[in-house]
Amino acid sequence: MKKFLFLAAAAGLLATPALADPAAQISIAKNHAGMAAKATELKMVQMHHHHAVNCLVGPAGAGFDAAAGNPCGKAGTGAIPETTDAAAKAKLQAVADTAKAGLASTDLATAQKAAQATADAL
Repeated sequence: MKKFLFLAAAAGLLATPALADPAAQISIAKNHAGMAAKATELKMVQMHHHHAVNCLVGPAGAGFDAAAGNPCGKAGTGAIPETTDAAAKAKLQAVADTAKAGLASTDLATAQKAAQATADAL
């Protein structure tokens, strides 16, 4: 019986991603959104803002762009997919949706404002 319980516990540990850390991914996303808001070139605003989106949605999420880079790659597979609380997940999804809309801006000031809104929401 003890052997069975040990094996069941070990199997449970294997089913949990070793690197899953939604809080770290949210923190990294917030930092990158803040960097985007302070960037003085549109290209840099968009890059850092996309880093924030990538951290939120993860590689399997809508809006993820591997070419933009994923600073959360070692922290897990996205804050949204790894968040278990339904209300928190819905909030993060709303932030990601707003952030994705902000990425479309071609005006520096508008893009910076959108990035700051993302940082503030996180």
